[in-house]
Amino acid sequence: MKVLLSWLREFAPIEGDPAELADHLSDLGMAVEEMRVLPPLDGVVVARVAGLRAHPEADRIQLVDVELPGASGEGTHGALQVCCGAFNMSVGDLVPLATVGTTMPGGLEIGERRMRGQLSQGMCCSAAELELGADADGILILPGEFELGASLMSQLGLNGDVLYDLEVNPNRPDAMSVAGVARDLAARLGIPFRIPEPAIDETGEDISTVASVEIIDPDLCGRFGVRVIGGVSIGPSPLWMQARLTLCGMRPINSVVDVSNYVMLELGTPNHTYDLDLVPGGHLGTRRSAGGESVVTLDGAERELLRGDGVIVDRDDRLIGIAGVMGAANTEISDGTTDVLLELAWWDRLSITRTSQRLGLRSEASMRFERGTDHELVPIALDRFCELLNRVTPGGVSVCRGRLDGRGELPESTHIRVRPARMSHLLSQSFTASQVRALLEPIGFACESAADDPSATAVDDSSAAGASHAGDLAEQQPAVVATVPSFRPDVVTETDVAEEVARHYGYGKLGRTVPRSPEPGRLTPTQRLRRELRRVLVGAGSSEAMPNPFLAPDALRRAGIEGTEPVRLLNPLATEESVLRPSLLPGLLTAAAYNASHRNDTVSLFEIGVVFDQPGPDDPLPTETERLGVIWAGGEAADAVHLWDLIVSAFGLDAALTNEGDLDGMHPVRAAQVMLGGHAVGVVGEIDPVVCERHGLAQRCAWLQVDVEPLLTAASTAADRPYQLVSTYPSSDIDLAFAVPDDVQASQVRDTLVAAGGDELRSVELFDVYRGDQMTAGTRSLAYRLRLQADDRTLTDAQAAEIRQRCIDEVESTHDAQLR
Repeated sequence: MKVLLSWLREFAPIEGDPAELADHLSDLGMAVEEMRVLPPLDGVVVARVAGLRAHPEADRIQLVDVELPGASGEGTHGALQVCCGAFNMSVGDLVPLATVGTTMPGGLEIGERRMRGQLSQGMCCSAAELELGADADGILILPGEFELGASLMSQLGLNGDVLYDLEVNPNRPDAMSVAGVARDLAARLGIPFRIPEPAIDETGEDISTVASVEIIDPDLCGRFGVRVIGGVSIGPSPLWMQARLTLCGMRPINSVVDVSNYVMLELGTPNHTYDLDLVPGGHLGTRRSAGGESVVTLDGAERELLRGDGVIVDRDDRLIGIAGVMGAANTEISDGTTDVLLELAWWDRLSITRTSQRLGLRSEASMRFERGTDHELVPIALDRFCELLNRVTPGGVSVCRGRLDGRGELPESTHIRVRPARMSHLLSQSFTASQVRALLEPIGFACESAADDPSATAVDDSSAAGASHAGDLAEQQPAVVATVPSFRPDVVTETDVAEEVARHYGYGKLGRTVPRSPEPGRLTPTQRLRRELRRVLVGAGSSEAMPNPFLAPDALRRAGIEGTEPVRLLNPLATEESVLRPSLLPGLLTAAAYNASHRNDTVSLFEIGVVFDQPGPDDPLPTETERLGVIWAGGEAADAVHLWDLIVSAFGLDAALTNEGDLDGMHPVRAAQVMLGGHAVGVVGEIDPVVCERHGLAQRCAWLQVDVEPLLTAASTAADRPYQLVSTYPSSDIDLAFAVPDDVQASQVRDTLVAAGGDELRSVELFDVYRGDQMTAGTRSLAYRLRLQADDRTLTDAQAAEIRQRCIDEVESTHDAQLR
């Protein structure tokens, strides 16, 4: 929310150093993200067009003679000569002239220069060049009453003005207006605040003869105010209004639209204007959509409505707007509009929120309606619109007599018992009833004494923090009944009131207390296991990566994931990020490919992240699963299996591998499923070479992906396993290669070797798989490295030979294998 200091001063006599005022605003909960003192632009002055001449060497440039008191140049009769590419000026017009030596807001320094042989002694400025408007096509034409030769900023009343950019949280709907910010700041400074009463002259016919209102669904619309203004001429709004709107982030359009936006920013009351001639009988109705209806909104898009969406209709039940979100194009104000039907309503917050979010249509109006607007301001805001439109329209306008004020279901006033002792307890500072009232009343709360309520002084001492600060005086104070103002729908409990008391008392004056906890902070067992998993992976030489969870639809096909329908985003930020990932493989592949393109060909990356699957029939949200993914560029299937063995060993898991030939993105014969407790929890092996080639990876890539939850669950049950002694005796390695049938899994042979080897067999590693002419059809060679070691002695050659033979016999008899 952007506000000008000069605009705030229209509601309260605010004085002081701008930086100190910024500190007050931040302390009140409206953090000042940026404070900008508007540059004086002393070199930009008001000049008069004295003559217009064609440029002798350029068709798209004209020579403008500008008259400036005390200045002479190369123009006709000694006027300054300016080369200008705009042709919207006439002789006698007042225009802003940037004189030689001026530095423009964009940093451009104006100097004398020649353009196609003609000297230019300054620059005639557009509104965009001065950052006072959006129009960059033509020179800004100034009002005729501006003083010739005077500084433009001083004539606009912006010289030395300050623009504050405030962070307004969702629980502060009142701060979404200039008046609301001024109210808060005036209360802090102890100065009076007032919303001026609009002055209008009702010269038209009675409004009941030209317009009518009907509220069909009172729970949707609590109040619907209407005014009718005739004699309107559509044109540009005055420069001072355009400047304020531009500085506050709004784009000037025309006089009617600009006044509408101005009132919304000033009072926080969104409104909408209709061309009266396009609304049959001037009738406006509000209801909920029955579903299946559509409307073309002002942005030219056709919107499909669902049952329950709020709509505005005319006498023929034709849709002319989406309630609280955006109007329809069929009643839009145009250059030919002469009679305006003005509507200003109070809408149910939840209804507007649902419709706006579902349609993906957020507007300045819907944002304010979602937070909550002030229904008590409806008549004031209607009159303020009429006052301003009359002021900016040449010759004025004709306002019909009276207002239409339809009523639906409005929220009842909220009365909250505020106990000074409770305030003292919550804020760790002693407060009396009079102090509470003095802090609440300036921001609109009506306070009354509730001395006859003995329960109101009770204090919950469940927390020791701050109890010592709540003195006997606070304990004896009577409660205060605070009536919440209509512009603060966010305040519903005594705790909410405590926040208001704290804001205006000053957070800095409350002091600091450290809450005491009965237990010291520590990691949960699951958090410890997750950190241990990361330590194992980093120890294995892998680096953690964080790829984007949003993918392009084609990314899944490129990663070999064909049979999975991804969850698609309704409002993606970009087309290439329109689906949620069902696997970690696409993201890590992209990261490995990026590293390979920078000659880091053997990178090893891991990620512990969430993947998303389609929701179930009764679940509105996608199913989220946390997974571990590891990619090793240049690695082989054996490397991936070895990494999995490290994890199994670190956590003491009882895991197994089972061969599978149809795993998404995996090599058809170099991949397996990871089994825990008899259930498949992941995959391990090599990525399909075709997938690697699609990503520009020339070498093999090892891959491991495992569901984290079952992994950590299994690890937690094995967390209390005893430590194993590290033998101090030497070890010896034995290599064994077996010819085994293709249907025998390598993991089965490994399990057999482990069982046959006994306690002296410390590790088994598959280091080679061979298929070729030397093998009988239907078989392959599996080569294992066995490490033998005893805890209490050095194994002799005979003992090692005995274990070797035992392993050979067991594999040959169990798997129909043959030693090679």
